[in-house]
Amino acid sequence: MNWFLAKIVYRIICGEGDHTPQFDEQLRLITAADETEAFTKARKIGELEQEMFFNQQEKLVQWQFIDVSELYGISALIDGAELYSKVQEADNAGLYIDLVHKKAANIQSNITHKYLQFY
Repeated sequence: MNWFLAKIVYRIICGEGDHTPQFDEQLRLITAADETEAFTKARKIGELEQEMFFNQQEKLVQWQFIDVSELYGISALIDGAELYSKVQEADNAGLYIDLVHKKAANIQSNITHKYLQFY
C-alpha cells in the first residue's frame, strides 16, 4: 500500500447562503494501492462526511462536498518530510504574520492545557 495526501473541499452554507462564500479545504492521509484508488477513497470520504445541522441561531448549516482538488503521492513517512506547500499572497504582510503567530500561540496553549489535564 502507498500513502497519499488528498485535499477534500467542502462548501459551507449557512441559512439561505446570503453570506460570503465559505469553503473548507481539508488535507487527508489516504492509504491505497494506486492514485485511482486513493482518489476514489478520498471522494468517498468527502461524500460520507457531508452534513447538515442547525446552529445556535436555528439556521441550517450545510457542509456540501465539492470534490477532491489535489492528490499527492507520499514516498515515505519521514520525520520532518514536507507533505504540502502553498504560496499565500496577502494584502498586508504584518497582519498575516500576526495571524500566523496567534494560531501558533493557540496551538501551544491547547497543548499546555491538555498536558496539565493529565496531572
